[in-house]
Amino acid sequence: LTTVQRMDIIDEQIAGSDVLTKVMSLDSEKIRRTMEEADRAAFAQAVEAIVTAREVYILGIRSSSMLASFLAFYFNQIFPHVRCVNSNSTSETFEQMFRIGGEDVFIAISFPRYSQRTLKAAQYAKSQGARVIAITDSTSAPLAQAADILLLARSEMASFVDSLVAPLSVINALIVAVGLRKKDEITRTYATLESIWEEYQVYEKTEGPEEKQGS
Repeated sequence: LTTVQRMDIIDEQIAGSDVLTKVMSLDSEKIRRTMEEADRAAFAQAVEAIVTAREVYILGIRSSSMLASFLAFYFNQIFPHVRCVNSNSTSETFEQMFRIGGEDVFIAISFPRYSQRTLKAAQYAKSQGARVIAITDSTSAPLAQAADILLLARSEMASFVDSLVAPLSVINALIVAVGLRKKDEITRTYATLESIWEEYQVYEKTEGPEEKQGS
């Protein structure tokens, strides 16, 4: 659907109703259906591929870029070699991944309206021998054909705003599952980071209940 067509449909579905309740109900339904339909074996394969990869490449374009950034933010705290591929232009995309090879994993994230650049990047990664993990909404999505491992998440709200709560939930689960496999490394990493955050006052301190009572 074009953005104009989406606007017409959402006007019919939601206009005049409690928008907050309607949108959140639709989103929660997508998470429920995603959980029910999830391929647990594919999820386990994705976790294994990621934890054994030499380097992890992540790409999401347009609204999917925030999902890619979120995933990369946490993976960078788990692994030393994670690259969130810049999506500003086609040339930049391929310049940042031209060294990808058979020991690497390429995580491609794409939801309607599907990005041709994400598909081309996934096809290139596959041609270089990398394992391609696709996070998309359907087995008929363009990205599914290039994937070695397919993780599906519902995202079909007919709105001008992309509904990405179910994909984000799948990504959350992926981060947690990978983190559990790398528990010892993460413990050491966060011990170091906590010292850095404390020394450079990265976070605002708040008093706990006990401190407030004693003050």
